[in-house]
Amino acid sequence: MTFKLTHNPFRRVRTALVALCLPLIWGGGEARACTSAIVGAKVAAGHTLLWKHRDSGFKDNFIARVEGTDTTMAFVGLFNAGDTARREVWAGFNGAGFAVMNTASYNLAPDTASVADREGVVMARALGVCRTVDDFLRVLDAEMAGGRTAGVQANFGVTDAEGHGAYVETSDHSYRVYPLEDAPQGWVVRSNYSYSGGTEGRLGEVRHDNAVNLISSTLASGAPLRPEDFTENFSRSYYHARSGREELLAAPQPRTLTDRGEYISRRSSSASVVIDRTPRGHTVMWVSLGFPAGSVTMPVTLDSIPPSLLPSPATGRSPHCDEANRRREKAFPRRGEGKTWIVNAPYLREIIPTLRRRSLRNYRTFRKAHPEF
Repeated sequence: MTFKLTHNPFRRVRTALVALCLPLIWGGGEARACTSAIVGAKVAAGHTLLWKHRDSGFKDNFIARVEGTDTTMAFVGLFNAGDTARREVWAGFNGAGFAVMNTASYNLAPDTASVADREGVVMARALGVCRTVDDFLRVLDAEMAGGRTAGVQANFGVTDAEGHGAYVETSDHSYRVYPLEDAPQGWVVRSNYSYSGGTEGRLGEVRHDNAVNLISSTLASGAPLRPEDFTENFSRSYYHARSGREELLAAPQPRTLTDRGEYISRRSSSASVVIDRTPRGHTVMWVSLGFPAGSVTMPVTLDSIPPSLLPSPATGRSPHCDEANRRREKAFPRRGEGKTWIVNAPYLREIIPTLRRRSLRNYRTFRKAHPEF
């Protein structure tokens, strides 16, 4: 499959300004920061996987279905609590098997500093009309031609029913496509910088390397990658690529473990989602809602969403997310020096195995009822 590599060569993509990113940084980590991966069929037993570990200033999320119309398809997505209009989706898939998510990018220079965070609007529109990766590029072309991508600074991850996938590194008026098919290892990772961007503002380099090392180590065992590798291991991980060890479980135990914004699992972590497409075209979205290390993973299909993931009529929040976020508060009880958060490591070591077992039981139950997965 051939993808267009760049859009609108008559506009110049300028060098990223780190100053534009500074208002988005909080509590020792990025307020709009994520770790993600796209995994192809050759290393995932024929499946295509799209993973997003979300970090956000919005700790409250819910899952909902948006019904189709005469001109749009139905889709299921991850939304911020309070988004009653379902205007912005942060990961999701539709009835055609098209899936999309994003990570914020901080080394692609915006042309319009006063406008930001429009990625969710673009993804909601794409889920309504896209069937393929190429369709998504056409949506970007149309959005850019109408000036509606001002405020978009993102690595969009997309997959489709044909098994194709790509990262589309997108700034206000240009994009560059990195097809999954061009990745010799069969998988690709992005955190909060773009490969096509400048060397300044490359936020999330350690988290990027954490994910690369964790994926590589899993594949080195000879087993294919599975959705539970992401939700149950990587999204609950305190592995640090620079030390080369899982610091939550390190021996001897560290006297104080702090959230420096370099672990995949952080206080700002608000969801972990894996969209799993089978060789026969079936799709399920595995959702660890709320603080992932303190959550239980549940399956979502286009026609079935567990009630606890839906927004409560009384609060507008997901009860499942509320429960995970109560564990988040116990996991990060106080601030340390330099605005970092102290990690309650004994508490996490206590709860993670139990929550992981509950999640894996959900995986087994779903697969027993749906053998295609």
